[in-house]
Amino acid sequence: MRLASIFQRITGGGDVRFQAYDGSSAGPSSAPVSIDIKTPEALSYLASAPGELGLARAYVTGQLEILGDVHAGLSQLSDFSLRHLPVFQRLELLRFLGRIRLSHKVSPPPQEARLHGLRHSKARDSQAIAHHYDVSNQFYEWILGPSMAYTCAVYPSAESTLEEAQFEKHDLVARKLGLRSGMRLLDVGCGWGGMVMHAAREYGVRAIGVTLSRNQAEWAQKAIVEAGLSDLAEVRHLDYRDVRETGFDAVSSIGLTEHIGKAQLPAYFKSLYRKLKPGGRLLNHCITRPNNKERALSGPFINRYVFPDGELVGPGHIVSQMHDVGFEVRHEENIREHYALTLAAWGRNLDSHWEEAVEEVGEARARVWRLYLAASRLGFDRNNIQLHQVLGVKLDGTESHMPLRPTWLS
Repeated sequence: MRLASIFQRITGGGDVRFQAYDGSSAGPSSAPVSIDIKTPEALSYLASAPGELGLARAYVTGQLEILGDVHAGLSQLSDFSLRHLPVFQRLELLRFLGRIRLSHKVSPPPQEARLHGLRHSKARDSQAIAHHYDVSNQFYEWILGPSMAYTCAVYPSAESTLEEAQFEKHDLVARKLGLRSGMRLLDVGCGWGGMVMHAAREYGVRAIGVTLSRNQAEWAQKAIVEAGLSDLAEVRHLDYRDVRETGFDAVSSIGLTEHIGKAQLPAYFKSLYRKLKPGGRLLNHCITRPNNKERALSGPFINRYVFPDGELVGPGHIVSQMHDVGFEVRHEENIREHYALTLAAWGRNLDSHWEEAVEEVGEARARVWRLYLAASRLGFDRNNIQLHQVLGVKLDGTESHMPLRPTWLS
């Protein structure tokens, strides 16, 4: 059994070269992407956890290598299916994989998250956030660039730089919220403080950001001081449920809803509703499923390596939950193509700092990120996931205080 030829067949071939530890190779030698099954352990991972989890474990541990464009290679591997094989070859391969699994036993890599406690309790949510964000601020700086914005950018054009697009994202949120000097903004899940600083610097808004990541809060507070914005901006290491202040003119939630959990969404939106004064607006920016039929839980790779306990719902569910707690939804848009562009830019940043990143966080974690960025980009490319911004207002009696037509469109 020549492994490279088998892999070429079960992935549909394409402009990809396959190599395997048995010395076999298949596919054009000039292919821009090469997939190397380096050890029997790679097959053992694939056999013990079929699908994306086995592939992730093999890649993270270095037993399987993707040389060249990881996004292109992953798009090829995502079509992995034994249905492409004749029945007799399929049975032969399954028997072979069974023997490999018994003779080369493997364990999950230590980079997989192991959380404790009740799902979406404050303690467990803190563990989940720390797993992903409390890695290394320097590592994130290399990937995200100077903006330190770890959410979907908004590209004014396909030629825009990542920094231009992140500025436009923050400004779009500010315009949708109708921010003006003297207003008060609460930014929940504020990350490294990008929205907080933008609101203070560009609009003269008094802004409070909260994050469960201690690393993020410390970095953001230092950046606020260095930018001379301490009189207007503040970031706290705090659960959004523990914010005591109320009467905000606006609330921004950029990339937090994915961590909340489907069952907790009513309480989440109710909490944000109570933080606003009448006429105040909420802008909710989050990744969603393309419909309301998909299961909420993230896939096994994302759940174990990237965003533990993450849950995604359809855009209709987000709108309904906001409506049901009292918000009047006034605008909604899907910007999924912008996230594919954002992820491509982050991937290029990681590649340009690869050796430094490996030294900073270790090769396995760096490989997790390379795989995650490519896989997420593929998901947005294929419309398996989307990014929706939903704008709601807490009515002042029956008055919305909204413009007759959107004023935030460029």
